[in-house]
Amino acid sequence: MERLADRVILAWGFKRVLLAILAGAFGVLALPPIGFFAAMFVSFTLLAWLIDGAAASPHSSLIGRLWPSFVTGWLFGFGYFVAGLWWLGHALMIDADAFAWALPLAIFGLPAVLAIFYGLATALARILWSDGVGRIAALAGSFGLLEWARSVLFTGFPWNAIGYGMTPVPLMMQTAHIIGIMGITALSVFIFAAPALLGTKQGARFGVSLAALLFAAHLGYGAYVLYGAPKPAAATVAGPVIRLVQPMIEQTAKMDTDGDRAAIFEKHLKLSAEPPQDGGRKPDIIVWPETAIPFILTDNQDALTRIADTLDDNQVLIAGAVRAEDMGPGNAPRYYNSIYVIDGRGQIVAAADKVHLVPFGEYMPFESVLNEFGIQNIVEMPGGFSAAATRQLLTLPSGMKLYPLVCYEIIFPDEMTGDIASASAILNITNDAWFGATPGPYQHFQQARVRAVETGLPLIRDGNSGISAVVNARGEIIAGLGLNKTGFVDATIDGVGFTSNPAYTRQRYFWLIEILLFVIAAVSRSGLVFKRN
Repeated sequence: MERLADRVILAWGFKRVLLAILAGAFGVLALPPIGFFAAMFVSFTLLAWLIDGAAASPHSSLIGRLWPSFVTGWLFGFGYFVAGLWWLGHALMIDADAFAWALPLAIFGLPAVLAIFYGLATALARILWSDGVGRIAALAGSFGLLEWARSVLFTGFPWNAIGYGMTPVPLMMQTAHIIGIMGITALSVFIFAAPALLGTKQGARFGVSLAALLFAAHLGYGAYVLYGAPKPAAATVAGPVIRLVQPMIEQTAKMDTDGDRAAIFEKHLKLSAEPPQDGGRKPDIIVWPETAIPFILTDNQDALTRIADTLDDNQVLIAGAVRAEDMGPGNAPRYYNSIYVIDGRGQIVAAADKVHLVPFGEYMPFESVLNEFGIQNIVEMPGGFSAAATRQLLTLPSGMKLYPLVCYEIIFPDEMTGDIASASAILNITNDAWFGATPGPYQHFQQARVRAVETGLPLIRDGNSGISAVVNARGEIIAGLGLNKTGFVDATIDGVGFTSNPAYTRQRYFWLIEILLFVIAAVSRSGLVFKRN
């Protein structure tokens, strides 16, 4: 290990650049659909050694001294985000004539921007860098802080936070209920980077032992929750049967203004009306995916009549649709990416609008300026979508309350707030057909499962092309349909609840972890400075 560490530390020029990019890219193997979490050990061990060798002239300014470490982290992040997010380009190729020009921006431009957070993390870590375990704590604390910043700044985009590499299976997800994905991220970087101590020896015994103890506690707590903790008492009354409809409508067909929208609508109705498999109970709740209804529902009474004809009196349909709001004479209507609850009589009894919109997809930042250059939303809606001011629970006629999240809203851990404590389950509808058979839908699904574990609530997730599933509060899949499959699945969510844990509690533990890591780093750094003096 020492010889390997020396070679990495002393790497220079193109070799160093390539090594940093490949180290970041290799870590993506820890993410879905592969989930080989051990890849992160290689990535962060190499990163720690590369920072060891990121030296600058002692006569340089502060920025000059930190610049080599920033560049190292940026290169690492660039490799990580290109390898982990290249599939975003698939959405642009749905309408290649209009958006193919932006393909390099999606595949390389966005990763270049996101990599700045990792560059800042390594630069911050370098300020507190020392010879022993303190530098590992500095790296972990810095990555935890900057990953949190990535989740909140500029509308936030916490996709593929490092902590997801430590949560490939339910056994390794349970810690998220206590410290959240950001807490897991900070501690994961410490664990993943600890083997770097074996190459430089100083502090190796303590650092590696501490990392091994943290990893064992992570696995041990997961095993306790899944196999040792008391299970919730069985419900005295059978819970509702939920049907997830996965129609697998090609995105090109959904966007075709001249296409047969009636056929798309009828496909949803047909799957909804199918008899239960294996002689099971008829569904009480039927769920359609994001923007499943291919027209403005409130302008189409015939569609509501067809829904009423399909549903039994005691059945409820939850469907994604575009909602239009009339703004008065002379004003363009506002459009919302919404969820409707429709009862067996064809009446809309509840609705919720999307709060956190996708920039450049559902709305255009600086729209008036960018439109001058011919840049438009991927989703062509006059003026784009509007965001709801607040998130509202969906209350079904039965009294069941659902916490509604549309598409990528579920990737934001700090948005699981408000009335979520009174919800029976999380509802997430999405349309991942934009991304085809790429890693994107698998990554999206994993993040949704972690939200279920964090909140202690079961998850009802329905996607146009998948992955659709009912997931319990421990992240385990009760029933589901795989990617790009057509059909439906029926399942119940009774008996799968878990003790609720508010977001602010997880946030407190995260910041406590951050403080402890930076204290360790600062004490180690102070000892190094005093020893030199």
